[in-house]
Amino acid sequence: MAKRKDIRINITLECTNCKLNNNKIKPGIMRYATSKNRRNTPNRLELNKFCPNCNLHTLFKETK
Repeated sequence: MAKRKDIRINITLECTNCKLNNNKIKPGIMRYATSKNRRNTPNRLELNKFCPNCNLHTLFKETK
């Protein structure tokens, strides 16, 4: 049986500010799990989302 190529794939978004900032409210790196359409957005996804560790809206980038 052939494996079909799914159009929608699951990705992980990681906070860019948590990696660089040491004076945070909570330790660790905040991550969101979401999905994207491979055909419509072939590039890596970047979104502004709320990070509870930094207590700010920061840039979240897609990780592999």
